[in-house]
Amino acid sequence: MKGHLSGSTRFVYMSNATEMEHLRPIERRVLEMHSEGIVIDEIAARINRSPEFVERMIDWTEIPRNGTTSDRYLTPRQQRVLDLRAEGESHAEIAERFKKGEAYIRQVEGLAHFKESQRLLSRD
Repeated sequence: MKGHLSGSTRFVYMSNATEMEHLRPIERRVLEMHSEGIVIDEIAARINRSPEFVERMIDWTEIPRNGTTSDRYLTPRQQRVLDLRAEGESHAEIAERFKKGEAYIRQVEGLAHFKESQRLLSRD
């Protein structure tokens, strides 16, 4: 994906359809509308967001990504919950910090432990 500025108009074009696969559906739609020549204000009105948000979204699509979230080992929240538990915080304290219920925090912790065990078992 490449972009350039021409006066005050920003043009983004996709050189290959596979480059859009890593984008969220809303990002793909915004880029499609923008490449069709629809102005930022109109795109913003269509998706019920501010023009500044649309401009940021277009800018963000140019930042390379490391992969999908499913390719990552643990989500940031899972890692943080494990770190807090290792520091001795209770499920109740973590739940209050995240403004979630204790059951949710236990579920996040359990999934993180499951993912860790799967990663350890899959090592060659």
